[in-house]
Amino acid sequence: MGKTDTKQNEFEEDTAAVAGSPAGGEGEDKEFLRTEPLGKLLLKLALPTVAAQLINMLYNIVDRIYIGHIPEVGATALTGVGVCMPLIMIVSAFAALVGYGGAPRASIYMGKKDKNTAEKILGNCFVVQIIISVILTAVLLVWNRDFLMAFGASENTIEYGVNYMNIYALGTIFVEITLGMNAFITAQGFARTGMLSVLIGAVTNIILDPIFIFGFNMGVRGAALATIISQAFSCTWVVGFLCGKKTFLKIRKKNLRLVPKIILPCLALGVATFIMQASESVISVCFNSSLQKYGGDIAVGAMTILTSVMQFAMLPLQGLGQGAQPIISYCYGAGDAGRVRSAFKLLVKVSMTYSIILWALVMLFPGGFAAMFTTDAALMDYTRTALRIYMASMFLFGIQIACQMTFNALGKAVESIVVAVMRKFVLLIPLIYIMPLIITSNQAIAVYIAEPIADLFAVTFTAVLFTVQFKKTLRKI
Repeated sequence: MGKTDTKQNEFEEDTAAVAGSPAGGEGEDKEFLRTEPLGKLLLKLALPTVAAQLINMLYNIVDRIYIGHIPEVGATALTGVGVCMPLIMIVSAFAALVGYGGAPRASIYMGKKDKNTAEKILGNCFVVQIIISVILTAVLLVWNRDFLMAFGASENTIEYGVNYMNIYALGTIFVEITLGMNAFITAQGFARTGMLSVLIGAVTNIILDPIFIFGFNMGVRGAALATIISQAFSCTWVVGFLCGKKTFLKIRKKNLRLVPKIILPCLALGVATFIMQASESVISVCFNSSLQKYGGDIAVGAMTILTSVMQFAMLPLQGLGQGAQPIISYCYGAGDAGRVRSAFKLLVKVSMTYSIILWALVMLFPGGFAAMFTTDAALMDYTRTALRIYMASMFLFGIQIACQMTFNALGKAVESIVVAVMRKFVLLIPLIYIMPLIITSNQAIAVYIAEPIADLFAVTFTAVLFTVQFKKTLRKI
């Protein structure tokens, strides 16, 4: 018997063994990714991943909601913690670099019936996450004050930001492993398990936040402490599952030695998602510094709320993309072009529906979104206007995210990087500084206008590039 036949038999035997697990059918033979009706399959995989993204969003948003309602200092504390967002985004971006680069490649090798390589990818990515966590923790502890001052903090808000980051930095390893390794759980089709990974931490965070913030009178320190304890619970769950009996791909000691030909392609593929998320950090700095210059603390405080509302748009859309990723990656690896095409079309339709509905809610009820985060009348009134401007092109996000996530699912690293760079670095960052020079009557509002203009041009560019490259990819299959 040849080597390939042996690998395939091992793959089929292991899959059959997992099929008997009590995971609700999640661990069954991965051929269901090619045979089950697409609508039903996307619903089965995307609902848990969307729920996981929404739950994950609660970590930071719940913190901000509670912080914004601290008596007397809520608005100032909210602005101070809001300036921490670029650093928090960087931590998440590094998790995405490894997890969202490695997980699609693992799915592709699963489609090729090569379990051995898929597990090597998992092991190598796990080690890299730990290395990155140690480096990030040191950097954040030593230089967080300098970063925060450069990111738009003022003398009024800097202490709140420093107090939050000094504690948050200690939990970096939990954030990295939870977010990065959870992608491998979802990529295997264990969508409900992936959702539970996030749900455990989010529920813990919701319970602990008011206890630490108000009960122990710890303020922003309490919010940070609640967050890292919650992430520690999620991290324990994720690692326990990937080392346990129910998972198909398992973390094994023999795969923890870094192999360049295994890890480098994963990091190359993850660069696009890293740029997409890290650029949010850079953009947040650009927004905060410009808004501090033209509008002061109230404009920066409003930006904290706008960023939170934007997460309501971006994270569920990314969750839909992650739900579709195992289908697209597996079928691409199996050479099923028709299934890949149909899965993408369905992803676009669902993504567009969601983005249009949320856009309509924001346009109709901006005050309701603002009221979630503050009771300060001046900040709430300012945010209403800014929110409608900032989110004006949000109805198009469904196209942008669906195309970008599909590029990633197909292993198209270069194309993913190009669309990420185009939207953020080529368009948005220059516009943040150009628009106040054009609209001089209200320069703070001009800064917010940069977002919808950049989104409009970026979606057009992405749609054209994707149409051309997707057709080429399907012809090659």
